[in-house]
Amino acid sequence: MNIADALSGPAKLEGIQWMLLSATTRRVLRDQLKALLPASAMLGPCRLRHAIFRPGRKLKAYYDARVRVEGTKGYRVRPIAVTWRSDGEADWRQGRDALAELQAEALRQGVAAPFRQLTAELPEWGMHIQVSPLDAQFPQLVRLLDPRHVGDMLAAAHAASGVASDQPRPDGYAVTSIRYLPGICHVLRYDPLDAAKGGAVFAKLYTDEEGARAFRVARGVADWLAEHGESVTAVRPLAYVAEDRVVLYPGLSGAPLSERLRRPGRGVARCLERAGAALHALHRLPQAVAGPLQLHDFAAEAWKAARASDYIPVLLPSVGAAIDALLDRTREVHERLPQEPPTFAHRDFKSEHVWITPGQLTLIDFDRCCLADPALDVGKFLADLQCWYAAYDQSGLEQAQERFLAGYAPGAPEERLLRARLYEALELVRMSVPRVPLFDHDWASRTVRLIARAQTVMNDLELVLGLPATYYRSGGPDDLSARGNQL
Repeated sequence: MNIADALSGPAKLEGIQWMLLSATTRRVLRDQLKALLPASAMLGPCRLRHAIFRPGRKLKAYYDARVRVEGTKGYRVRPIAVTWRSDGEADWRQGRDALAELQAEALRQGVAAPFRQLTAELPEWGMHIQVSPLDAQFPQLVRLLDPRHVGDMLAAAHAASGVASDQPRPDGYAVTSIRYLPGICHVLRYDPLDAAKGGAVFAKLYTDEEGARAFRVARGVADWLAEHGESVTAVRPLAYVAEDRVVLYPGLSGAPLSERLRRPGRGVARCLERAGAALHALHRLPQAVAGPLQLHDFAAEAWKAARASDYIPVLLPSVGAAIDALLDRTREVHERLPQEPPTFAHRDFKSEHVWITPGQLTLIDFDRCCLADPALDVGKFLADLQCWYAAYDQSGLEQAQERFLAGYAPGAPEERLLRARLYEALELVRMSVPRVPLFDHDWASRTVRLIARAQTVMNDLELVLGLPATYYRSGGPDDLSARGNQL
């Protein structure tokens, strides 16, 4: 298989999945990783977690590599990122010096071990490998993985937040990388070596002043909900450390609502109602509480949906045409619907960000907050439920959505709920990307089914509005889904 052909699209899905899953590419990757390790280290399984494809440009894959050092027990997970580019190494030369400096620092601080080197290049494959903690966009990641720096930083953060000075200070911390996406996002977890001396702390890194904004918004929302939320609260950040551009959050006791959706029981309906009520409370939050926020309108959200799914037309041309037609329909219907002034919006309100904690619901992740149509949040959650019920092949979706709306709807304008269905269709297109990994063997059929669900939502909305349902010319969602099963 030719790398350039796979990235430019002629080989389509077969070529991309060959690069991600074939025994040949896995062997090449493992050989490169082994060359970065000392002879005393053993490379275990490498789990593929995420992949991003940019047609004609590059393919990025993120793995958890398990590494065991001789004389120690068990494997330790080390995140790595692999990039394949059709233009070889040209794009990496510019950042080599910065990565070399970070690698030297990581080796000095002991956070590179057991790796002797943290980068590798294989020009004939257009392959570049980067091992955590390397990231030129987030140079602070190296020191934020150093347990000594972490201990000092957390001690200062706890003291500044008013934690009693007589509380015993942990002797040290175990540092775990929760998310390693170079150039995009990093999340770390700090666990005291002695659990009796404190709970886990999570660290989210930023490249600019967005961290200060995220800290301000999250703290303002948490304080307001504590007074007005009625059994709903938000996780309150411990501190923003400006020199490290990191926001620190306390760990939570409980589990995200998404875990309950795996096996819906008697209590799920009540949790969904409470999630709806929690969102309704958020939409009443005064703008002054969160401070200045950017305006995010329908056009911006539609653009993001189109941008997120831009590789689908290359891999599945007929589905790409269906997405284009669907997005056009959402824009046309949006122009016909009554609008209302924007409110505070979470913009990423989904079941993973609604935690069931003792005695209440706790909301997390306010990084994307903005001023927007409140229907965006409602539609996002409805689409999220669609994705979970589709993933687990479960019945009861309509009832689950009804329970959520029952908690949210009191006092909500009917026009808002109509626009929420419009956003639901839009978000299903956008969610088809992160919810259906490219390396899934049934990626094509699962993607088609989600787009078919979006079409069904639009058809139902158009009928409610008295508009003719403009089925995609291939025969509508049923036909699209049937063809997808044959891909």
